[in-house]
Amino acid sequence: MQNAKPTLGVIVGNRNFFADSLVADGRKKILDKLAEFGVDVVIVDEQTTKLGAVETWADAQKCADLFKRNRDRIDGILVTLPNFGDEKGIADAIHLSGLNVPVLVHAFPDTTSELTVAGRRDAFCGKFSVTNNLYQYGIKFSLTQNHTVDPDKEEFKQEIDRFVRLCRTVRGMRSARLGAVGARPNAFQTVRFSEKLFQAYGINVSTMDLSEAIGKAQKLENSHPRVRSKVDEIKSYAVNRGAPEEKLALMAKLAIVLDDWMDANSIDATAIQCWDSIQQNYGVNVCTVMSMMSERLMPSACEVDIAGTASMYALTLAAGMPAALVDWNNNYNDEPNKCLYFHCGNWAKSLVSEIELISAEVLGATLGPENTWGAIQGRTPPGPLTFARIDTDDRRGVIHTYVGEGRFTDDPLSTISGSHAVVEVPDLQRLLRTICRHGFAHHAAMTRSHVADVLAEAFETYLGWEVYHHQ
Repeated sequence: MQNAKPTLGVIVGNRNFFADSLVADGRKKILDKLAEFGVDVVIVDEQTTKLGAVETWADAQKCADLFKRNRDRIDGILVTLPNFGDEKGIADAIHLSGLNVPVLVHAFPDTTSELTVAGRRDAFCGKFSVTNNLYQYGIKFSLTQNHTVDPDKEEFKQEIDRFVRLCRTVRGMRSARLGAVGARPNAFQTVRFSEKLFQAYGINVSTMDLSEAIGKAQKLENSHPRVRSKVDEIKSYAVNRGAPEEKLALMAKLAIVLDDWMDANSIDATAIQCWDSIQQNYGVNVCTVMSMMSERLMPSACEVDIAGTASMYALTLAAGMPAALVDWNNNYNDEPNKCLYFHCGNWAKSLVSEIELISAEVLGATLGPENTWGAIQGRTPPGPLTFARIDTDDRRGVIHTYVGEGRFTDDPLSTISGSHAVVEVPDLQRLLRTICRHGFAHHAAMTRSHVADVLAEAFETYLGWEVYHHQ
């Protein structure tokens, strides 16, 4: 995931029989606020159009040409109305630009004591005209939570932050490059998916055979400087509870091979065959390596669950922090709104407390504990939770998703190996019934943030996917 500074194309609306001062002051205020929030802008200047706003057909053409020249930079478009605005000029500018990016429509509020010729804005009303025209033109758009928002209020900062996250998610998902390493475990038909459906929405899947990864790793010498450096990185990443040096070297060599392959193919996120060939033919778990990639905002999912990887990547884009793949794994006693998340496990370091590198207990029971070094032990501490799942519904030829929020809790839990958490989700039983009835996998992605509304809008409004938003 790239952390480039966000750039918004900005359109300041105007209708000429309102006071020029409202547009000039409003334009400056918006630009000052965006600069304060760390957002770059592309906007027509005050020499190109009257007041640097968009009103006429000529203005729309000039704005569209500017946006076209900066199409690779622009993540989204902010339409702001310091007065009623001209709906045609705004809609024409976006249409002519050819940009297919999120659009946020913002309107300045009026003050009832200033409804004079010099002071009234009527942006409250003008917003309806703008959105009506965007709808007519087939331009997808987003709205602020409140119909009008004062840019000086904290609410405006929150709206821009949310919109930037939305733009980042949409851009990232439309060009995502996912890597599948190995074949899915034979027993796990639940992680099957359609590459063709993903590709139709811009999501590409590249593959590497697990034997190729193992073969390249085995050719690296333990004494190679890159291997020694990667071993040191692993040691500093997690507390080692007894993994032999030779096992750490195996993890390091596999990490180098995966890093090189991802770099060569511009891979954003991976899904790896994490059992049981890797243990039988190479002698370690790949969990720690996957955890380290996820920590670097390059999500890595278990069991070649590419749809799970896509879910993790979407969450990472929206939250700007690591995501993990989890099993909806256990009930929590007789509390219907609580359950356990678990994997054996590869969760990113920042998602757990007191991270440890261990031998995977469950897999070790059948594959031998000496072959399963590399699992991550740790529990997610209390805090906010967003969960999400993207799946391809091949029977209907659509991509369907669910998103929702809850919280991680500190409820008592007996000793359990691997990565784990107790979560509380309002009306959890309804969510679980929905997952079952619609054929979703048992995996979900999660992160420690509340961004479900961002994902829901990105998926439904801009990507055209089906969304169940659990609320």
